[in-house]
Amino acid sequence: MSGLLAGKRILVTGVVTEASIAFHVARLAQEEGAEVVLTGFGRLSLIERIAAGLPKPVPVVELDVTDRTQLDTLAERISASADGCDRLDGVVHSIAYGPQGAFSFLDGDWADVSTAVQVSAYSLKSLTTACLPLMEERGGSVVGLTFDATVAWPRYDWMGVAKAALESTSRYLARDLGGRNIRCNLVAAGPLRSMAAKSIPGFGELAEAWRHRAPIGWDLTDPDPAARGVVALLSDFFPRTTGEIVHVDGGVHMTGA
Repeated sequence: MSGLLAGKRILVTGVVTEASIAFHVARLAQEEGAEVVLTGFGRLSLIERIAAGLPKPVPVVELDVTDRTQLDTLAERISASADGCDRLDGVVHSIAYGPQGAFSFLDGDWADVSTAVQVSAYSLKSLTTACLPLMEERGGSVVGLTFDATVAWPRYDWMGVAKAALESTSRYLARDLGGRNIRCNLVAAGPLRSMAAKSIPGFGELAEAWRHRAPIGWDLTDPDPAARGVVALLSDFFPRTTGEIVHVDGGVHMTGA
């Protein structure tokens, strides 16, 4: 078998629709030779129907990243999904959520903010440590998805703060897990017209900014470039890259006004 991920076993979270970056990561990972396991939150039957659109069948394991019991049993359930195979080579974190109150910086209360931070940032640590038993022997790669948190975006507010926390969390995981041969990196993707985008007030303002500022262009309907960035970081082509944020945003991150 050939391919960037030949012989690897990858856990992918965050598949919500066929337009999800996570769906395209799972597709590309399979095309590059990986065995893929998905997690689903809520209506697993819906995730299973979406997963049927992948090149090969995949198991779907239930995961609510705020549920301690599900996290504690995750490694065991992943192994059971693959007839006892107790190994993971990669983990993809594509999980983010903020209540509507988190999109108002001055008015957002702690209940909304804490939910956004727990689900969008702390979950990177929770998911990674839950998967450690399956990565201890050979190491591997953890890759998360972020939205550039180095600047303040219109209307993104506490979700921007949560993304900044995610980026810091990734660096600390890279520091603490490097000795176990586990890399942790992020892909900062440009905006996409996805299910998640529909819940972001002012998404149109962001989309318009990308239309004018991306020097190499940006397609709001194409998750493939971001997915390719994730798959590359999951592969062995970056064996000594960790704690990094790779921008797949058409170059907007480096342009001025």
